Amino acid sequence: MVLPKIKKNSDGSRHRMKVSDFDDVSKEILGTAACIFRCLIVSQAPFPENIAVETQLAKAAWHEACQIKGINVKLTPSGVKMLLTRTSQVRGELKTKMRSLTASFFGFRSSNSNDVIRQNRDLAESLKDGSLFAFKDWKSKKGIYKTELLQLGINIMWFANRHDEGVIHHKYFNPMPVEVIALVLTTIECCIDEWLQGLKEDIKFTSATYGTVYHGHFCSLQRFDERTAPYKLLDKIRVNLHDVARCVEQCSFSK
Repeated sequence: MVLPKIKKNSDGSRHRMKVSDFDDVSKEILGTAACIFRCLIVSQAPFPENIAVETQLAKAAWHEACQIKGINVKLTPSGVKMLLTRTSQVRGELKTKMRSLTASFFGFRSSNSNDVIRQNRDLAESLKDGSLFAFKDWKSKKGIYKTELLQLGINIMWFANRHDEGVIHHKYFNPMPVEVIALVLTTIECCIDEWLQGLKEDIKFTSATYGTVYHGHFCSLQRFDERTAPYKLLDKIRVNLHDVARCVEQCSFSK
């Protein structure tokens, strides 16, 4: 990999690295590695504990990209830096796609009416109570981790068409990783949080704010798996989430 020369802006500050700063061969590897890295992040460490974890995944993504392209190119610090920007990027992209989906799914409404504002606030509070939003029927508290919104989020983020990462790099999503499920649940909760005051506000989906929320969902999923181990319920949910997503993508492509 040719290390790009560090550029400076007119004010003397360091130029922010861009893909265009790399040579053609490195850009080709970088593009593939970035897609793989995004898959590795969401399926293994959506909210990495430290930069060492991220860097290890970046190296793994680069190595796999080189194998796919049949080229052995050394990964430089600037390449690692470019890949690491994808961590927050992929979380932000998921949040953006889930925002309107969550609002319409649960029935949040934008209005200055005091009645509507109160309804939004009450709805948000009730959905967050005991993570009711994770149930298929949140009103009767039935069907834990079977909410249709979970499937819709996975579909739109990773399986919307044959060019999406869940299709191209399907091995990372078959069966659906517990980490991905926990990430989507955390994203849904962030979208619900935006309605807690009754009027939609923009809440940043940052590691500092939602890292602990993610780990809470992840641990809850693990406890659910342990308590229902004889029935393998979580395994069935994971397989079903992947199979339905692939079916949706294939049906979309055949139209």
